[in-house]
Amino acid sequence: MQALSSLLSGQIVAVHGRHYAVETAGGETLMCFPRGKRSRLACGDRVAVLRTAAGQGVIEAVDPRRTLLYRSDGHRQKLIAANVTQMIIVLATVPSFYEELLNRCLAAAAQQGIRTLIVLNKLDLAQPRAGTLQALELYRSLGYTLLPLTAKLDVSPLRPYLSGQLSVLVGQSGMGKSTIVNGIFPEARAPIGEVSFALDSGRHTTTYSRLYRLDGDSAVIDSPGMQEFGLSHLTQSELASAYVEFRGHLGRCRFADCRHCDEPDCAISAAAARGEISAQRLEIYRNLARELVQRNPR
Repeated sequence: MQALSSLLSGQIVAVHGRHYAVETAGGETLMCFPRGKRSRLACGDRVAVLRTAAGQGVIEAVDPRRTLLYRSDGHRQKLIAANVTQMIIVLATVPSFYEELLNRCLAAAAQQGIRTLIVLNKLDLAQPRAGTLQALELYRSLGYTLLPLTAKLDVSPLRPYLSGQLSVLVGQSGMGKSTIVNGIFPEARAPIGEVSFALDSGRHTTTYSRLYRLDGDSAVIDSPGMQEFGLSHLTQSELASAYVEFRGHLGRCRFADCRHCDEPDCAISAAAARGEISAQRLEIYRNLARELVQRNPR
């Protein structure tokens, strides 16, 4: 380890494979490599770097993280962002969004104690998906903040939610994350992909995570579009606790290790039978719970 006096403090503002763009406290950006062959660094990490040449450096240390958002599938992990305080889940009226992916994002955020904001974008295209906003009313009723938006016309409704937060934009390709970034940070010039109406899907345009500063206390990380969000790192208890409507019923099941799938005398199943829990949300939970058992058998 180099002497502390020779190290520069900074934050990772872009990730390109094993190359990391680090913005120092003095406002300079260095292209850095980590020490060693393996690295588990993410956009948003605060690091100590050693300058090795003009515009270049080596990452010598990583500060303790406030949060780490990542997805996991078996033995593989994909880091998304570090130290974020808010996850902005971007959905759209076109192309169709996957409600299970929304639930996965909400669970990952809950496990890390990250606040969430659900943005429904492209309301100018609402006619083909007239029921989309109504479908999300369930989440509003559960206490989640839902923000309707037409980002290509006006992103100003989103700005108050960004103040004082390190936010990360997540969502499927084609939801309009890059349009949101360009609306808030015109200098970003993030490429925007076209949506295939025939295939009801979007095209990947953001290929790496990038941090944009709004002011001294606020920043936004744009992340690549995703179709999957593995939750293998969650425990069964963490997954159940992520469902806010379950919390008043947890601990009341007949069995202490109840997974709330098909066990007898399950308080969650009973609440769903009484109409207190959405049958659709419960079914999504059960799919995720069974997936955890398959990937993490006892």
